[in-house]
Amino acid sequence: MEHSPSLFLSTLQSLWLFVIIVLKPLIPSLIQKWSKKQKPKLPPGPKPWPMVGNLPEMFANKPVHRWIHNLMKQMNTEIACIRLGNTYVIPVTCPTIAKQFLSEQDAIFASRYVNTCTDLVTSGHVTTVLVPYGDQWKKMKKILTTALLSSHKHLWLQNRRTEEADNLMFYVYNKSKSVNNGVAGLVNIRSVAKHYCGNVIRKILFNKRYFGKGRKDGGPGFEEEEHVDSIFILLKYVYAFSISDFIPPLRRLDLDGHQKKVREALNVMKKYHDPIVQERVKQWNDTPKMDEQDWLDILISLKDADNKPLLTMEEISAQIVEVLMAAVDNPSNAFEWALAEMINQPNLLQRAIEELDSVVGKERLVQESDIPKLNFVKACAREAFRLHPLADFNVPHVSMSDTTVGNYFIPNGSHVLLSRKGLGRNPKVWNEPLKFKPERHLTSDNGSNVVLTEPNLRFISFSTGRRGCPGVMLGTTMTVMLFARLLHGFTWTAPPNVSKINLVESNNEINLAEPLMAVAKPRLAPQLYHL
Repeated sequence: MEHSPSLFLSTLQSLWLFVIIVLKPLIPSLIQKWSKKQKPKLPPGPKPWPMVGNLPEMFANKPVHRWIHNLMKQMNTEIACIRLGNTYVIPVTCPTIAKQFLSEQDAIFASRYVNTCTDLVTSGHVTTVLVPYGDQWKKMKKILTTALLSSHKHLWLQNRRTEEADNLMFYVYNKSKSVNNGVAGLVNIRSVAKHYCGNVIRKILFNKRYFGKGRKDGGPGFEEEEHVDSIFILLKYVYAFSISDFIPPLRRLDLDGHQKKVREALNVMKKYHDPIVQERVKQWNDTPKMDEQDWLDILISLKDADNKPLLTMEEISAQIVEVLMAAVDNPSNAFEWALAEMINQPNLLQRAIEELDSVVGKERLVQESDIPKLNFVKACAREAFRLHPLADFNVPHVSMSDTTVGNYFIPNGSHVLLSRKGLGRNPKVWNEPLKFKPERHLTSDNGSNVVLTEPNLRFISFSTGRRGCPGVMLGTTMTVMLFARLLHGFTWTAPPNVSKINLVESNNEINLAEPLMAVAKPRLAPQLYHL
């Protein structure tokens, strides 16, 4: 049967008329549905102001980390989007979503956020942890992982770490025999823990404990106190929320004063570091066959394919600053919080002591070789990392392209902040999340060996993925030795006028509001404490 052309045209016209009359009103909604399917919404968040985003709210609600967490709680969300200037800031408190960022899409979120303070600390972003993804980061990370933090180098420097663990015992023993504020044996735990960590990393870097003359009791001198204080100033301000960072034309104005504080702290550190570095470089130039004694020697002696120095003086100096920043904060903060919690729960202290006495006995000091067997001590450290992190958020991860995470659109250039507190205290993940319960980590999941890493991001200790901490072995050793030596060597109690340690967080940060003061009493033979 043949169809005439006029019939075909008439049918076509009818179909077109149907489209215009019936489907035209539906076209916008169909396009909208298609668009939504192709490009999901941003995570929930407060409505931003034109140009400045949510900077007015950020400025009005200090500290910013509490404002962010309260905002997420009010919105009942585990991922949010807060626009600061033109930057999308994405805080996350859900381990499942966090894993999508740092495991499933790790390659996209492997860069870093650049601001004036990071530029100052890294001498123009020539280091590792704080620099954007690229060739410089790859070069420096390879040096860290293969030249400094390998298993071989870790074993090579074991004696240096042991020297500082021995000095820790000597110093606290001397404090236990003295009177502080009218109380015999009263010890400032925050000071002791910070300076132990500072001593270890200085010995590894420079093969020295003291920049100055030192002290006969094993404690820090003025130079070491100034040095460690400067490290913590850098840690406080390098990624602090600053209006200047989110409005580029204002960066040079330093409206919050963060840049000034960072410069001053860097000047203090370089006052001590640079003369050592310069003298050591001269020694290597004058005596090419010198033996390597520490990390500084390694950094200076590295050669490129043409047998020329692989690193510039600027790279060496900046990397030293960054290493120091990475080494002193988490172990010292974890021990201070853990001991405060354990003094309030004496059964936990007793359990740790029983484990240490069983593994080590009372005729010798704890050694690094004992660490695999000290599972309850390691569980206490894990629990401190979970419940009491030093920083509110991890170092920001910056997306290098548009992507989708957790069914939300994450634009290129977004700053992803994994909440250390939000992950570690998430009630959907942890039973009694605000209670210090080390035994929660003694499960069949970890077999017979508790570790401080947490690849599932239920809390953050060393993070994971491309930008995870390469110093897991060193960080674990420093942390566990700090816990084990002090728990094994002394009994700890609250001061006589204190019935219970006050576990209140500070107003602006999440460390203890006041340094922990505790009374130490030696529990081993006196000769074990002497150098």
